[in-house]
Amino acid sequence: MKNEMLAMILAGGKGTRLGKLTQNIAKPAVPFGGRYRIIDFTLSNCVNSGIKNIGVVTQYQPLILNNHIGNGASWGLDRLDSGVTILQPYSNNEGSKWFEGTSHAIYQNIDYIDSMDPEYLLVLSGDHIYKMDYEDMLAKHKKSNAALSVAVIDVPWDEASRFGIMNTDENERIIEFEEKPKKPKSNHASMGIYIFTWARLRDVLLNSFKKDVDMYDFGKNVIPFYIKSGDNVQAYHFSGYWKDVGTIDSLWATNMEFIDNEGDLNVRDKTWPIYSKNPIAPPQFITNTARVKNSMIVDGCFISGRIEHSILAANVQVKEGSVVKDSVVMTGASIGKNVIINRAIIGENAIIGDGAVIDGTDEIAVVGNSEVLGVTINEG
Repeated sequence: MKNEMLAMILAGGKGTRLGKLTQNIAKPAVPFGGRYRIIDFTLSNCVNSGIKNIGVVTQYQPLILNNHIGNGASWGLDRLDSGVTILQPYSNNEGSKWFEGTSHAIYQNIDYIDSMDPEYLLVLSGDHIYKMDYEDMLAKHKKSNAALSVAVIDVPWDEASRFGIMNTDENERIIEFEEKPKKPKSNHASMGIYIFTWARLRDVLLNSFKKDVDMYDFGKNVIPFYIKSGDNVQAYHFSGYWKDVGTIDSLWATNMEFIDNEGDLNVRDKTWPIYSKNPIAPPQFITNTARVKNSMIVDGCFISGRIEHSILAANVQVKEGSVVKDSVVMTGASIGKNVIINRAIIGENAIIGDGAVIDGTDEIAVVGNSEVLGVTINEG
């Protein structure tokens, strides 16, 4: 089946910096904004960009992610001419096939990619919050006759040393790649979004792994190899909203921006909808003792307490006398009476007993998924 461009989403990341929130789920499956999981933004970008076939490469704790994506129906990917395929590590006569790096994950799935027969391969990470038209990036890739295009975003100069930096010439051709340079020569940070002309990448990967050449990672190995080989590697400049939510602080801050509708994310934009799989839940119920101010309350919530500048995902319960402020409460969490929660992230299905105090004034407080706090066995 011929495809002009196939998308491969690398969604196997552990997300260790998110601590308790990724103990039992992959980072791309972490909830965001009350109704979404992080990977929804990448999947929706693909669909809105006209990409009909997507491979999702999973590895670490994939159960919730696999269940969330399912057959892709929530994104309209269950039609005859489209589809989403979950690609997990497997074993064959050569032994087990754990993915040991970003490009190694692509190499291990060459059979799948060949079966889709794409002219171009779009490689994405499933753990950023952003909106982007990949079709526009492909048009520039074709116009410049590139072998590889790398999406870059200009970051503040004082932060450039935290990123992989692409140094370009006057024609936007990438002439050097530096991983977290101490003295950066440019502020063009790689977004981990690549378009490859598939025939060339296929040859590079097959030849390298056949000769046991280290070609496991796009940033460390593949991009430098392309530049050294004289391939045309182009930078695609992106200037929209883009957030890496890989730390507790950034996940909390980006959720708070989401409430305030800061930046260009605008999920209410009907020309670029963000799709997700949402549970069927009854309407929210706000009792006469509840006080809700500047907050997002999703279906199925039962609120008797005070909610300020917070996001409550589906089926959250907040009992009388409790105060939730500047916080994110994920799906199914239960908060007892007279609880105080300030600047915190409460994981899915967490249970917080009466009178508990969770204060993140100095450092964002985190309660893990299904964690139980301040509840005796008899109460639970």
